[in-house]
Amino acid sequence: MSCSHTNLIRKVTPSARGCEECLKIGSQWLHLRICRECGHVGCCDQSPHRHARAHFHQTGHPIIEGYDPPEGWGWCYVDDIEVELEDQTPQDGPIPRFY
Repeated sequence: MSCSHTNLIRKVTPSARGCEECLKIGSQWLHLRICRECGHVGCCDQSPHRHARAHFHQTGHPIIEGYDPPEGWGWCYVDDIEVELEDQTPQDGPIPRFY
């Protein structure tokens, strides 16, 4: 099986230095994910609020990248499959750790 959404992958600018929503509400996260369509930084599915997946449900943006530190792997929520990324999104300064 292959991902049918790789045409949506963009070079993006991170929206925050951590999970954007968790920073606003003072919550903790485990790992970060960055949307490779718009740059939204959200927390992973093992985090209490799952903001990266919530962003996918709100926007339909399917592809994320592991982002703390940049891990280089991608994932498509729609096809439920790992996606090979040509590049990594550089971190925007130090990212606080919250686990």
